[in-house]
Amino acid sequence: MNIAYIGLGSNLGESQHMLQLALADMAAHTAIQKLECSRFYRSSPVDSSGPDYVNAVARLETSLTSLQLLHWLQEIENRYGRERPYVNAPRTLDLDILLFNNEINQSTELTLPHPRMHQRAFVLLPLQELSPGLVLAQGTLGALLEHCKDQGIELL
Repeated sequence: MNIAYIGLGSNLGESQHMLQLALADMAAHTAIQKLECSRFYRSSPVDSSGPDYVNAVARLETSLTSLQLLHWLQEIENRYGRERPYVNAPRTLDLDILLFNNEINQSTELTLPHPRMHQRAFVLLPLQELSPGLVLAQGTLGALLEHCKDQGIELL
């Protein structure tokens, strides 16, 4: 069984509802077991513009490969109106694979671990909530959060 951490975000439309719908879709997939999710957080956009985001991180167990999971998450994004007019555009739904077991992938389609998660409080804080002892290549979640303390984030 594979363990994956998924970053969820939305800053267009009914963002909390979008995340709830995406989580329900994940939980309904026959290849997903034991889905758990952090609480929801509101965060200021980082390297983008638009309204504040609602973010969370989910941990799941799956029999899917990382690429199968990526394609399925992209289907969910598209179902809920995800558009990609430019890099870091505001979005109805964003589902990113943050970690997939200990897999390292540098393909054109998928980069694992997620290349910027260690710089994002909106990923690190919910990730710490789910797995407080997790250590990334760049350091502990607590130490990495210290470097992101200027990023606006609050629990919803």
